[in-house]
Amino acid sequence: MYDWVESVIRIAVLAGQFVFGAAAIYAILSLLPRRPARWKHLAVLSWRTHAVPAGWLRLLRIARQAPTFMERELLLAGCGVTADAGWYVFTRRLLLIVVSLFILIVVVLHGRLNGLIPLAYSGPGLLLLLLLIYNDLAWLRAIRKVRALQMTKEIFVVSNQLLYLSDSSLHIHAKLARCVPFTRAMRGDLERLLAEWYHDAGSALQRFKQRIGTDEGLSFVETLDALRMHESRQYYELLRVRIGDYKEKIELAKESRKESTSYVLFVIAGIPILYTFQVFIYPWVKEGQKLFQSLN
Repeated sequence: MYDWVESVIRIAVLAGQFVFGAAAIYAILSLLPRRPARWKHLAVLSWRTHAVPAGWLRLLRIARQAPTFMERELLLAGCGVTADAGWYVFTRRLLLIVVSLFILIVVVLHGRLNGLIPLAYSGPGLLLLLLLIYNDLAWLRAIRKVRALQMTKEIFVVSNQLLYLSDSSLHIHAKLARCVPFTRAMRGDLERLLAEWYHDAGSALQRFKQRIGTDEGLSFVETLDALRMHESRQYYELLRVRIGDYKEKIELAKESRKESTSYVLFVIAGIPILYTFQVFIYPWVKEGQKLFQSLN
């Protein structure tokens, strides 16, 4: 029985190496220029623009109407992921099953596998990996928070540039084109907006809002849409008010970061105190305990 289990483990390891190797080769080949018509019949290569098959979701008991799925979908949108959230939820559930099976195998056959797998490292590593996958909402929120702050900073800069160009006779499209060099995180989204502008400006702005996926992006797109339809001084005053709101949020984020940094520094400052207690005070405490024990 143990020989059969060892064979299964070896096959699983070889299969994992094959899968990761194939993924690495595909990632390298995707960087090369390719003809879309030749690969058009391979739907698996266009997963970014297609939803995950419903049968796959039913296989792992995943429902799109579930609150956990909808929460992860919103978080992924806030992180800038434009692909279907079902791919992420499906991959997460599959990884949870695979890692749990590996942990079960290690626990049941720990004596047999001790010579093949270093259990002192593999056991805690698998548990840590399982914890990270299971508690993915925490780091998704952290990524969304960092990205939202970066987007707010860039929207603040772009808004200031638009306000600076308010007296110019340029069209709003030309003004946005001049703001591209001041962006970094949303440069690709802004360039795509400018490319889609003259096809359908309203739809392009809606897609731009979805790609940004933040509250500040929503208000920014609403202001751009108003400036597109009505080139009025009043809307630039609205933009000035929005700039004040963006600046306030950036200042609040800076204060929160300073407070978090002060907590970390406080903890770091307590390490030498603990070390001093261990080196100088703890021996006297031990000697005092020995003295009381001898008196008793």
